[in-house]
Amino acid sequence: MADRDTLPLPLEVRDRLAELELELSEGDITQKGYEKKRSKLIGAFLPKAPGKGMDPSVPHERRTPVTPGSSSRYHRRRSSGSRDERYRSDVHTEAVQAALAKQKERGKMAVPMPSKRRSLVVQSSMDAYTPPDTSSGSEEEGSMQGEGTPTSSQGSINMENWISRAIHGSTTSSTTSSSSTQSGGSGAASRLADVMGQTHLENHSTPPDVTSYTTDSIQVERPQGSTTASRATPKYGNAELMETGDGVPVGGRVSAKIQQLVNTLKRPKRPPLREFFVDDFEELLEVQQPDPNQPKAEGAQMLAMRGEQLGVVTNWPPSLEAALQRWGTISPKAPCLTTMDTNGKPLYILTYGKLWVRSMKVAYNILHKLGSKQEPMVRPGDRVALVFPNNDPAAFMVAFYGCLLAELVPVPIEVPLTRKDAGSQQIGFLLGSCGVTVALTSDACHKGLPKSTTGEIPQFKGWPKLLWFVTESKHLSKPPRDWFPHIKDANNDTAYIEYKTCKDGSVLGVTVMRIALLTHCQALTQSCGYTEAETIVNVLDFKKDVGLWHGILTSVMNMMHVISIPYSLMKVNPLSWIQKVCQYKAKVACVKSRDMHWALVAHKDQRDINLSSLRMLVVADGSNPWSISSCDAFLNVFQSKGLKPEVICPCASSPEALTVAIRRPTDDSNQPPGRGVLSMQGLSHGVIRVDSEEKLSVLTLQDVGTAMPGALVCVVKPDGVPQLCKTDEIGELCVCSVATGTSYYGLSGMTKNTFEVFPMNSVGAPISEYPFTRTGLLGFVGPGGLCFIAGKMDGLMVVGGRRHNADDIVATALAVEPMKFVYRGRIAVFSITVLHDERIVVVAEQRPDSTEEDSFQWMSRVLQAIDGIHQVGVYCLALVPSNTLPKTPLGGIHLSESKQLFLEGSLHPCNVLMCPHTCVTNLPKPRQKQPEIGPASVMVGNLVSGKRIAQASGRDLGQMEDNDQARKFLFLSEVLQWRAQTTPDHVLYTLLNSRGTIASSLSCVQLHKRAEKIATMLAERGHLQDGDHVALVYPPGIDLIAAFYGCLYAGCVPITVRPPHPQNIATTLPTVKMIVEVSRSACMMTTAVICKLLRSKEASAAVDVRTWPPVLDTDDLPKKKPPLLYKPSNPDTLAYLDFSVSTTGMLAGVKMSHTATSAFCRSIKLQCELYPSREVAICLDPYCGLGFVIWCLCSVYSGHQSILIPPSELEVNPALWLLAVSQYKVRDTFCSYSVMELCTKGLGLQTESLKSRGLDLSRVRTCVVVAEERPRIALTQSFSKLFKDLGLHPRAVSTSFGCRVNLAICLQGTSGPDPTTVYVDMRALRHDRVRLVERGSPHSLPLMESGKILPGVRIIIANPETKGPLGDSHLGEIWVCSGHNASGYFTVYGDEALQSDHFNSRLSFGDTQTIWARTGYLGFLRRTELTDASGERHDALYVVGALDEAMELRGMRYHPIDIETSVIRTHKSITECAVFTWTNLLVVVVELDGSEQEALDLVPLVTNVVLEEHYLIVGVVVVVDIGVIPINSRGEKQRMHLRDGFLADQLDPIYVAYNM
Repeated sequence: MADRDTLPLPLEVRDRLAELELELSEGDITQKGYEKKRSKLIGAFLPKAPGKGMDPSVPHERRTPVTPGSSSRYHRRRSSGSRDERYRSDVHTEAVQAALAKQKERGKMAVPMPSKRRSLVVQSSMDAYTPPDTSSGSEEEGSMQGEGTPTSSQGSINMENWISRAIHGSTTSSTTSSSSTQSGGSGAASRLADVMGQTHLENHSTPPDVTSYTTDSIQVERPQGSTTASRATPKYGNAELMETGDGVPVGGRVSAKIQQLVNTLKRPKRPPLREFFVDDFEELLEVQQPDPNQPKAEGAQMLAMRGEQLGVVTNWPPSLEAALQRWGTISPKAPCLTTMDTNGKPLYILTYGKLWVRSMKVAYNILHKLGSKQEPMVRPGDRVALVFPNNDPAAFMVAFYGCLLAELVPVPIEVPLTRKDAGSQQIGFLLGSCGVTVALTSDACHKGLPKSTTGEIPQFKGWPKLLWFVTESKHLSKPPRDWFPHIKDANNDTAYIEYKTCKDGSVLGVTVMRIALLTHCQALTQSCGYTEAETIVNVLDFKKDVGLWHGILTSVMNMMHVISIPYSLMKVNPLSWIQKVCQYKAKVACVKSRDMHWALVAHKDQRDINLSSLRMLVVADGSNPWSISSCDAFLNVFQSKGLKPEVICPCASSPEALTVAIRRPTDDSNQPPGRGVLSMQGLSHGVIRVDSEEKLSVLTLQDVGTAMPGALVCVVKPDGVPQLCKTDEIGELCVCSVATGTSYYGLSGMTKNTFEVFPMNSVGAPISEYPFTRTGLLGFVGPGGLCFIAGKMDGLMVVGGRRHNADDIVATALAVEPMKFVYRGRIAVFSITVLHDERIVVVAEQRPDSTEEDSFQWMSRVLQAIDGIHQVGVYCLALVPSNTLPKTPLGGIHLSESKQLFLEGSLHPCNVLMCPHTCVTNLPKPRQKQPEIGPASVMVGNLVSGKRIAQASGRDLGQMEDNDQARKFLFLSEVLQWRAQTTPDHVLYTLLNSRGTIASSLSCVQLHKRAEKIATMLAERGHLQDGDHVALVYPPGIDLIAAFYGCLYAGCVPITVRPPHPQNIATTLPTVKMIVEVSRSACMMTTAVICKLLRSKEASAAVDVRTWPPVLDTDDLPKKKPPLLYKPSNPDTLAYLDFSVSTTGMLAGVKMSHTATSAFCRSIKLQCELYPSREVAICLDPYCGLGFVIWCLCSVYSGHQSILIPPSELEVNPALWLLAVSQYKVRDTFCSYSVMELCTKGLGLQTESLKSRGLDLSRVRTCVVVAEERPRIALTQSFSKLFKDLGLHPRAVSTSFGCRVNLAICLQGTSGPDPTTVYVDMRALRHDRVRLVERGSPHSLPLMESGKILPGVRIIIANPETKGPLGDSHLGEIWVCSGHNASGYFTVYGDEALQSDHFNSRLSFGDTQTIWARTGYLGFLRRTELTDASGERHDALYVVGALDEAMELRGMRYHPIDIETSVIRTHKSITECAVFTWTNLLVVVVELDGSEQEALDLVPLVTNVVLEEHYLIVGVVVVVDIGVIPINSRGEKQRMHLRDGFLADQLDPIYVAYNM
């Protein structure tokens, strides 16, 4: 644009524009007035858009559909009434364009584009492209809209959009399909935009370019006035956000997108609903409060409308069979039906004579040739299936009349093409319930059915066993001379059953009696004015509905000639029906608006079209609100070809009530048809309001004529008691007439509610003694008795108390640049229930050639258009590759099947946009923190309504008289020396290798000697003084133990460090380096192998190897022993340092004194009853926490033998641990969750073979999982169940609990009650309350006790904020007081904010003297009914989760594991999940085990489940490969690492969805 000279606006014009903006923002002028004045001001400076229609320089694209836009010449022909303009077929598109423009005025919604892995983008390839079928194969067709160019008037609208967009700095492409008209004027518009941009926009920063993948080009758009966008508190829906993100700005495209999402969510949405809230933890979902200003019906009560008298003409036949007999004998040569081949050539002409003879033959053969003479297979009154393809109406007609003659009940159904067609299973259920045993079919169809290898037709899924009977004459025997069908007058027997598919996909059979069948034909004959031998062209499905009634039944009553056009021919040549009308000079044609639309698209000025012979064009789906545009456009184009306006006759019908109303073909062309322009807003409240000025959201309806002859029509309220509506109220039409269906076959309850309805007037009296039938159509009866239909009951979606019609939403979506990205009519709209309200889902098939950006653009505009016109949010918009939505037999979309696929996550969309933030407005009110209970209420004694204070303790160490010899030593080093003297050869440690054989073992004296040598080495080679720190970098085993005691002997402080992983040095070595540096280690001890590893090339690439402290290799020990062993003077000095990385990614080292170490060992010895004669199997990581203590320290203190099994060996041999437990007849064993998971997954299928190898776990008393988290109850239970057969006692499995401040608080031990499980209410837990519920109750969460409190440990539950003690029913922080508490952090790396109060806190009231350590974990205590060894009632501690990990959202506390558990359950392909928050957005990361095509299926499922179960809106869903979620050595997820990786864009996600 730089080469164009800019066109500056005069200063006064700019000032005037600024004033206008101000007036608009302050509400002094309306939007409309503003636009008018603005365009006037700017008008003078805009070059005029080129005038008429097309720009000659633009070559024609594919067939350009003729819209009133692209063919301005048709406009002149239309009567120029002042309001006529509103009824143009593109009125809806204009509304959509305007709505979009309006959204632009408000400022663009910045929707971040999802990121997608490249392999996914390629997925929708060109192969999937199958043109004419899908491009339009819909049963219901939307408004006629094309890719034509806008008219000149719209051209100026485009200019307007240009300017408004330039001013508002928005980035979307133009709102109307950009076209040649714009090319003339856009240059000037952009010049103007540049000027406007300079003058008017100082405060608008550039919007973020979310499409580019570079990090530096992104500038995050910040709302004015707030400096750090992440700190301002956005609101989404009505949810107030609490700050949890650290507000750390992170570079990269991910965080910019998130920032953009946050900014978008800050925009004020619709006013929040009124909220109410009762108790602190009763989370009430909002109940929709009716808006006091909503429109209400004010009219008088309606009167039922009566159709004209059904005038029975004398020569009308007494039944349809009688009519067939008459014509078949009087005029056998008269043509009855002409069928077409796919080239449009007449294939076959069925005459009335042939029809009569063949029907008789079929009737005779079915009754007499199936089964035996004594036991015929079929008797009069039985139901038989008619299975005929859509291109063979002749065979169908013969079979249908054959059944009528044989007094059988035909059930016409679709041909099952495969064993699992969409909906075919439900049809099978219908056949089964009708007791069908015989299916009639044609030869060709029979050959085409799927066959098994033996040539049998397989039984279709859900179908009864059928006998297939071919009706072709050549297969049948001739009836004997004396046989004649019994032709009766029409009576109350069932004539046929028509199937109907409900909203939920179930199929019902509507029974139609013979008298109803005849009366319906008579009523149609009268209202359509049918006469003998007329020709009628039928494009509709002849097996049901309007096609059957006109083309098979009424035609025979009047001896008419039907030209049947199959769907397959329409696909090849959409004009075929019009050509046949001309060729046969047909009087009547039966079509759908789709067929009219196709003809428009294809007509391309065909010379020889003449439609003057048509006296009636029946539009079968004329009741669909969007058929009006097709009718108008069709008339527009074909009026010049002889089509008379009064010929178009829309009708309304339903399977239950047959034809409800039909517009009569009048001769009086002056009387215009009825039109209603209704306000969408009013309709959504069920009220009829003729639209006022606001032209955006209107629905234009055409009448469908008056009630049928002999029928009574009324409108009743759609739900509840069938009460008559008021005249200005929308309701369900009901019909009272002989000519309706009588029941749903075999379903008496549903029949009563539908076919036996007695409408009431306002005083509750029925308006008629005869029952009415509900039609399933929503509408009203207008002036002059004209019926108007506004939608179907099946398409009704009630969102937030307002009603919306699926068809209306489809039309709005189609009006957004329609033909570009999606196929017309390949859009499914349905609602799903999430969080107690219906949510709208829109699924469209996109064309294979559209780009990511295009589709995303289209999606965001569809959302805006639907929001602008219907004032309702779309919950989920999905695009699927072309041709993948399930189809109905005639090419439309199978709605219920699509919905089913969506809900079970097998729709495989290629694009998804979820908008829960905008749609979900009924979340519970965010929690307000209650004022805490102060000391006063404790004094009064009414603490928390009479609950006791939550405190508990283990057995008292001091009182225990036991023969514990080790007690007399203050230091572990002394205990080892004493054992080496008294029991030198007693084996303390046995290490197993992966084969289960002993790799090495250590007796007391061997360990002592080895430790002495190491102490010598430290003194001589390391030149260390006492108190120096030494890093021990060893694999799990015996060297580690010896090195530890060597350090104690030398007076050094050992720090155990996990060695780097040889396959993964780059990530594991820096951690080793960090621990060595942070612990200020003076030297490192390790094995020769690891020494080499530390000096390798890979190591020097990962860290700076020159800064390592001296490394000592203990494989090469000095021979001599030290002169003197070090004896510490003060037991409170440091024994060792325990370093570990928390789940939040923090490295923390705690100091363990000699006193604490000894106390710890003693506590465990007492709890587990450990003696020298015991053997304990240990499969743990020996580097920190309780794992280290049990591996290295306990055996020396208690003297028992430890069988050591390194967990890494289980990767080679998963059964190693359990086999060792069995082989050594071990009673006590310790493991980690990762070990347990490995066994559960790895040995799940091998229990039988293990049993045969003699694996026996019956001796195990305790199997303790060592953990620092909430017990993983699902894992422990599945482990217990799995190995129950191998003798494992279910009560043996338990867990322990430790943390940084105290490495073991609980441990199940041997004596004492079994661990208990309770179920708590998850909603109460979010409010820090504990409410016990029954197992299986909704929102219940099972929690397992973390083991028994260790001897010498006291616990209290305190409020983490106020530090006050809490009652039993509160969730609070676990505080611990014990002799083996750690004495403080050595250093904390990564977060300096951890103060000393973790180790010495005091309660703010109550017992303020005791010094407690804060564990940083939330939990609660419960006094159980069980008693412990001393006879006291047992107090159980339940750990809920880490305070660091807990997420505060909407004022409530959530634990990631609960959300993750819900998410993992939603879809079989989700193997693991982790959640975290970032700037108040909940981010859910899921690992996908499946094809990448499934990735997008997970987004709606994840969003739904978190909403349903946790009342939270997911902000971002990230789908990644297996193994991306980092896990630490204890098997805990590292959520903060994951967060950092995500924000730094290092995860290589398959898909990232940003929910709006």
